[in-house]
Amino acid sequence: MKTAISIGSAYYNGEDWEDLVDYTCAAESMGVDQAWSAEAWGMDAIVPLAYIAAKTNKIKLGTGILQISSRVPSMIAMTSQSLATVSNDRFILGLGVSGPQVVEGLHGVDFKSPLGRLRECLEIIRLGLKGEKIAYDGKHYQLPRKGGEGKPIRLSQPPRPNLPIYLATLGPKSLALTGELADGWLGTSFMPEHANIFLDPMKEGAKKSGRSIQDIDVQIGVSFEIGDDIESLIEARRPGMAFTLGGMGSAKTNFYNDAFRRSGYEDAAIKVQELWVQGNKAEAIQSVPDDMILKTALIGSESMIKERLKAYRDAGVNTLRLSTLGQSWAERKSSLEQSLDLISTCDL
Repeated sequence: MKTAISIGSAYYNGEDWEDLVDYTCAAESMGVDQAWSAEAWGMDAIVPLAYIAAKTNKIKLGTGILQISSRVPSMIAMTSQSLATVSNDRFILGLGVSGPQVVEGLHGVDFKSPLGRLRECLEIIRLGLKGEKIAYDGKHYQLPRKGGEGKPIRLSQPPRPNLPIYLATLGPKSLALTGELADGWLGTSFMPEHANIFLDPMKEGAKKSGRSIQDIDVQIGVSFEIGDDIESLIEARRPGMAFTLGGMGSAKTNFYNDAFRRSGYEDAAIKVQELWVQGNKAEAIQSVPDDMILKTALIGSESMIKERLKAYRDAGVNTLRLSTLGQSWAERKSSLEQSLDLISTCDL
């Protein structure tokens, strides 16, 4: 099983930047396969990777994710080619639709029809990466612009038709699109016990394009920490889960909340979201079920974590994106090393 780390977070602002770079370099030396940069309303996903590309040699560098509404598809293709060049072909393009609060509030773009826009955006990016002239007549994108003076243009950088593209998706239809068109899935809200909620639609999509789920890198983000005080491990992660259920999106549109509802936690997901939206964040945090955290994280004793690792393997997960906690970067680095050592002892 491959391993990955995240660079910063959705709202990371560059604090302790040099420490984060050192952490990424250390991860590379430990054998971590990939590093993914986040993007929401803090640092963008591109600049950190370009910097780290100059500091590393082997680790793959991915955007986790680029928001398709913040850039036009041709620019995403150009940026991908540029990062592939400066990283010596270590770049992975991760895409997602984000949510209405960010798309409409920050970028001023209509969020409706996110799945249709994602498909068209991906198809245009592929045209650019293949070195073809970019001509596209879709519902959401028209290139060249109709009635104007533009003409189809071929990107001048060397074609990179095999540049890997991953999608961060959660709904059944978007998961099917991932299976149909993407090289990998950046998964969250995933429980091995309910893997079918996510993987069955992906399998159907893969079948549509003459592939199988084995052709897709199924990557899941998990929190890791070894310890015997299970209650404190859960408590440390309860606020993050409450934010995911209540604050990641609007009261009407929260893909993470919807995913947990489909996994059998409908009552809890609804309750936490309602409390969060009403401003009762403390009560929302305490309403997160322990079981929801235990099934989405690698925490507890070594034996507990080994059991969960095997569950992820058996569910079809190829890559684990590890999040380690600590009061300092040295502690986070030590925890990452622990996690890799433990994973290496399992038959994965």
